[in-house]
Amino acid sequence: MAQLHNLGFPRIGKKRELKFAIESYWAGKINQQVLLERGKSIRQENWALQANAGIDLLPVGDFAWYDHVLNTSLLVGAIPKRHYSEEGNVDLDTLFRIARGQAPTGCQCAASEMTKWFNTNYHYIVPELSEDQTFALTWTELFEHVQEAHQLAHKVKPVLVGPVTYLHLAKPAGKPFDTLSLLEKLLPVYQQVLAKLAKLGVEWVQIDEPVLALELNYGQRKALKTSFATLSGQGVKLLLASYFDSVNDYVADIANYPVDGVHFDCVAGNNDISKLDTLITQQQVLSLGIIDGRNIWRSDLTQKYSVLHALAKKRGDNLWLAPSCSLLHTPVDLDQEQQLDSEIKSWLAFAKQKGEELQLLRNALNTGQTQLLYDYSEPVKKRLISARVNNQDVQNRLSTLTNKDAKRSSPFSVRIAKQQSALGLPLLPTTTIGSFPQTQSIRKARKEFKAGVLPAAEYRQQMEAEIRYAVEEQEALQLDVLVHGEAERNDMVEYFAEFLQGFAFTQFGWVQSYGTRCVKPPIIWGDVSREQSMTVEWARYAQSLTTKKMKGMLTGPVTILFWSFIRDDLDKPTIAKQIALALRDEVVDLEQAGIKIIQIDEPAFREGMPLKSSDWQSYLDWAAYAFRVCASKVADETQIHTHMCYAEFNDIIAGIADMDADVITIETSRSNMELLKAFEDFDYPNDIGPGVYDIHSPNIPDIAWIKNLIHKAAKKVPVERLWVNPDCGLKTRGWEETRLALQNMVTAAKELRRELG
Repeated sequence: MAQLHNLGFPRIGKKRELKFAIESYWAGKINQQVLLERGKSIRQENWALQANAGIDLLPVGDFAWYDHVLNTSLLVGAIPKRHYSEEGNVDLDTLFRIARGQAPTGCQCAASEMTKWFNTNYHYIVPELSEDQTFALTWTELFEHVQEAHQLAHKVKPVLVGPVTYLHLAKPAGKPFDTLSLLEKLLPVYQQVLAKLAKLGVEWVQIDEPVLALELNYGQRKALKTSFATLSGQGVKLLLASYFDSVNDYVADIANYPVDGVHFDCVAGNNDISKLDTLITQQQVLSLGIIDGRNIWRSDLTQKYSVLHALAKKRGDNLWLAPSCSLLHTPVDLDQEQQLDSEIKSWLAFAKQKGEELQLLRNALNTGQTQLLYDYSEPVKKRLISARVNNQDVQNRLSTLTNKDAKRSSPFSVRIAKQQSALGLPLLPTTTIGSFPQTQSIRKARKEFKAGVLPAAEYRQQMEAEIRYAVEEQEALQLDVLVHGEAERNDMVEYFAEFLQGFAFTQFGWVQSYGTRCVKPPIIWGDVSREQSMTVEWARYAQSLTTKKMKGMLTGPVTILFWSFIRDDLDKPTIAKQIALALRDEVVDLEQAGIKIIQIDEPAFREGMPLKSSDWQSYLDWAAYAFRVCASKVADETQIHTHMCYAEFNDIIAGIADMDADVITIETSRSNMELLKAFEDFDYPNDIGPGVYDIHSPNIPDIAWIKNLIHKAAKKVPVERLWVNPDCGLKTRGWEETRLALQNMVTAAKELRRELG
């Protein structure tokens, strides 16, 4: 009889209860004990949802106050010295100091670096490890959560980030070295963890090694072998979990690991199930991630059944079924959605429903009764022939695209000279990334307008007042290039999607991006097109308030694509180009409205890349092409910016150059300008705005700190090609801290103009 388990569950709560609890704690509105109780309530509800859906083994250790990689750092005692309290205690506030540089207790200090978790929009806090790093079992929360679940009579499977993946994700603190060289020091702590879990009565422990989805070198493969050889025999059964891509190149390696079971992602990549069955012995558990853990589309369970029914008879209890990866990347419960189009809703499944899908599939495999599978899968089959998902006009327009449609009329060297003459900006021009603080009054007005309570005319007046305030603040700060502040925007993707055909929206489809930052991805269900302008009137109004240059602000095609739930049978390059054509129309309209600097943000450009480097070039070709289509019709004098954040650039720098943006702004403050090395080594030809302070921390950067970062940047990029800006948008910050931080940034730039000019 096939067993059901889960690799992880959304930790934020059905309606983002964890987010609001943590932010209340940061603001001093609740104490730590209240926060701990609210976290406990969310965990218990999550376990109940999974158990009621028929999951046999529930994950523990998937809950995190900020990030599960950060949890691992505390578990093994890898805590930067600057983040300890004066007493040397390690507690919840230690975690928050590492993540954001500040907590209700303890010092203010630089937060640790943050970057993307493999090819997802989830961010983790990068472990900082020194060559003489020591490890010790430090953070006991995992064991407390196991006991908590046992008290509720749940059968659990603790989840650990594997030691090789953990070291792969870490960065050297200080001089460069191979972090994998610390494996021998780290493994004894993992042994202690496993032994302690065994004493708590745990039978199975899940060891996540998504590093197996990458193209590994000999050292990494050897490290994985060493790791599992060392971790076996600690009194618990080990389930190795890989996900996000195929592991076909390493199945022979995996077959020789001394583990009791292996989980494979059968959605991403092309894992060969028959090959897996051959190599994983009948005495081992073969876990198949047969339900998509990263998307929200209902499964065709009849197709899954046809793949699995013979295997289920053969393997019996040693066949486990699960989502492909942790359900962290999906919303919690589709049942909450009362306003979705009924047909589109019938095509979807959130985290709770994915558990129910597994139960339906398991029951059919055990009984041979398949009628419920056919009933459940009928909407999926109807979708395939639905007339509403295809737009022939869009497809016809797309068919006319050529290489010429993705080229500016002149090369950058010609354009930049014209832009400098037309724009008249100083050395080290200052600007922001786009958004300004989203105050309670802004959110209230937007909510009331959407609900039909606030008339359109009053809403427009209020948004214009917010824009006017943002412009006045920027002029008072003496920023060189202004933005309108994006008061009217709920989200940088959802806002645009609301103007585009082919999108649907949820009320409670929230997923975690980082910490307490949650996003509500739109749903791409069909061909995409624009029927009206999306930003022109707001930008035109903002420009009318000032003689300084106003940036038009757009989200790029690749980011709109990857930060949406795209229908699982759609071709990603095709949809990216459809979005690009819609954005090109908007760019042209902005230029005609007098906006001469237009920013097309692409923070998802890196995360969209396949995990295997052999697949990179084809992705980079179509992604850069889509971006260039957006900007191809403007005059040389119009300056095109893009923005990227929290990603590694070394391996995609040629693709970034191929985008041919006139200016790229990037997050570099948390990495202390280390990320600029990629642009230096590549000899990146265009202008760059390295972020000079971390907007995800409430700390105010001082002038000397900012100047030091700009000096570091000027050693890697000629100063005449540098811009000065924060590392990301200011939407989540308050006005007081924003004003102080930008004031210091502008002062630093002015002082450096005198020193460097």
